[in-house]
Amino acid sequence: MKLLLRLALSAAIPLFASEAALAGGVNGAPAPFDKGGVKIALISYISAGDFFQAYQAGAEAQAKSLDIDLRVFPGRQDAAQQREQVLQAINLGVSAIVIDHGLPESLGDVAQQALDKGIKVVAFDVNLNNPKIPQVEQSDHELARLALEQAAKDNGKSFEAGYAYVAGFAPLDRRNEVWEKFRSENPDIVEKARFGVVNDTTATSTADQAKAALSANPDITVVFAPYDEFARGVKLAANDLGIAKKLKIYSADVSTADIQEITEEGSPWVATVATNPAVVGAVSVRAAALQVAGQDLPHQITVKPTLLTQESLRAAGVKTIEELAQKVPDFSTSDAATASWIPDKLF
Repeated sequence: MKLLLRLALSAAIPLFASEAALAGGVNGAPAPFDKGGVKIALISYISAGDFFQAYQAGAEAQAKSLDIDLRVFPGRQDAAQQREQVLQAINLGVSAIVIDHGLPESLGDVAQQALDKGIKVVAFDVNLNNPKIPQVEQSDHELARLALEQAAKDNGKSFEAGYAYVAGFAPLDRRNEVWEKFRSENPDIVEKARFGVVNDTTATSTADQAKAALSANPDITVVFAPYDEFARGVKLAANDLGIAKKLKIYSADVSTADIQEITEEGSPWVATVATNPAVVGAVSVRAAALQVAGQDLPHQITVKPTLLTQESLRAAGVKTIEELAQKVPDFSTSDAATASWIPDKLF
């Protein structure tokens, strides 16, 4: 979510525009990218935090490589504002809109308005239930499955669990489907508490709820927190309660700050499953560009995730997203939404 967050853009993955992007267009590209200056809007529901900042940085790097005029509308977890931003982008006459997260009920009709005006629309981690809108996703089912398989490998198939979840967000809902299936297949894994908040202080707000849940249920030994901000909040709570040694946290998504928290001495955060958010941002822009160029796309565009354990990160000496991308090559590339004329060597 990933969803799914304190890293400045300058500290994110280094981004370098490809030399294939020339002033006035891209060599060998179809119209209108042969001339450049295509306007595309990126409209986010959440902008704060490592994942979303890296996602935006990747989108900006890919846009620069294609000589795209990318208009970024920052998200503030405000559904009404995001809806208004879509309308603003339509009025700006953009060729495509990338919608990054959000609430489907507030976006469906304005997304259709964009389509009606000939504007292409791509959605990332928000299901707009429209066959004309390609959905970019991180394979949320795979993210959750790999994390839960690791939890079962580490703890067996009988334990008391806490679960961080907020309904209504497409990536979290998809991850929840896997959690429910996992529990039904493993009846000795008992969900003792469910908690979670998504706002502009997700980690600290979730920490408050986690402290109450963990205090009320001292037998919880595993927490599934399938969003890194949830995991950060649970870790804060565990440290405050002095129970970090008896708890194991499994999550989704990753950032430099997450890596530092996972690998620090005594951390209860033992594994996460993630895609590179900058790569996902780049894929989102590529999908929009391909549509503008008149090329067909599958309805679902999936970026494959990687399991990252505390043990493997420590063994590899990984301390930053940049080092992760260098030492785990699959983490820094994706063959989703590509074409021969689109530069993909960005990081």
